Amino acid sequence: MLDKQTMEQLKFDDKGLIPAIVVDGKSGQVLTLAYMNRESLEISMKEERTCFWSRSRQELWRKGETSGAVQHIIDITADCDYDALVVRVNKDGPACHTGAESCFHNPLFESEENTAFTLQGLMDMLRGRKEDPKEGSYTSYLFDKGLDKILKKVGEESTEVIIAGKAEDKKETIYEIADLAYHVMVLMLQLGISLEEVRDELASRHVIDKKVKQEKMT
Repeated sequence: MLDKQTMEQLKFDDKGLIPAIVVDGKSGQVLTLAYMNRESLEISMKEERTCFWSRSRQELWRKGETSGAVQHIIDITADCDYDALVVRVNKDGPACHTGAESCFHNPLFESEENTAFTLQGLMDMLRGRKEDPKEGSYTSYLFDKGLDKILKKVGEESTEVIIAGKAEDKKETIYEIADLAYHVMVLMLQLGISLEEVRDELASRHVIDKKVKQEKMT
């Protein structure tokens, strides 16, 4: 739904452009920084797919028109000064012309003290322990023992969550949920299940839940 008041307050630069930061709606990863003029923004909202203004070619271009990597718009948000946009999308393919998932893939600096934890980062680390086993690694040990061992641990950790939850011990429940999540992720890798597949399943249930609620309200 278009917010006309926000649209009227947008500030385009002297060339009639506004920067648009495109973000993966599933992972939160920044995909690209592009520019829109008023026409491309209106096309983007009408078609619900990203359309930009090419500063080099001086023409409109719809992302994925030739590559097939269409970006389907979830929502568009303006910043506090109304001079920049964040565009959340579901993508059909890589954002970068190089074939990379994101245009931002050239590391410049990384702190040794301040680190960012992500589930995908943990999943990648666990995958590394599966594909390149490390001596003394508990994760590599689980993969070496196979599915039955992994399933046994998932069952044990599920029980530990129930016990901690029943005791209403918040700290212990958090600890046990983390243990369970870790072992479930090991199971996912063992069975070839990705985080994205689980996200998609949860998203489909969310849509169904919204529809059910709407039906009950009418």
